[in-house]
Amino acid sequence: MSLLGTTNAQLQVHIRWMIRRDMPEVLAIEAGQESLPWMEDEFLKVLRQRNCIGMVAEADDQIVGFMIYELNKHRLQILNFAVHPKFRRRGVATQMASKLMGKLSSQRRTKISLHIRETNLPAQLFFRAIGFKALEIAREHFDDTGEDAYVMNYAYSEPAEVRQLRAG
Repeated sequence: MSLLGTTNAQLQVHIRWMIRRDMPEVLAIEAGQESLPWMEDEFLKVLRQRNCIGMVAEADDQIVGFMIYELNKHRLQILNFAVHPKFRRRGVATQMASKLMGKLSSQRRTKISLHIRETNLPAQLFFRAIGFKALEIAREHFDDTGEDAYVMNYAYSEPAEVRQLRAG
């Protein structure tokens, strides 16, 4: 069954590691982005790096979103993050972001950062709504257009129960 004809109800997705055979669907989603999309060789170059991870969001055996992120010593850096246009506003991006947020801890990686094109207002609003804060403007960050980027961060916050246990 294809999900393309469904309504805007929330969509539960399974988030898993990206594998080679996912590339055609990932490239199709990427091609639908408003900005200049990554090409297959760009994906492969990044994913061959030991500290870069690709994940896909899947519903009914169909890839509806993906994210590529880099593991750094104290943070995760989102390099690419996209949801198929027909599945936006259905909770897919929120579930993917939650998956990343779940990888943070007070002992190791304490924040997530990303660069968002200054013209990508939907992404800016989405990330702000889930707790990211704009910290600075990176001038002429994007090589393809020379466009500025907003540097946004999400900082780990220890759950209240854990703080109470430590204080107790």
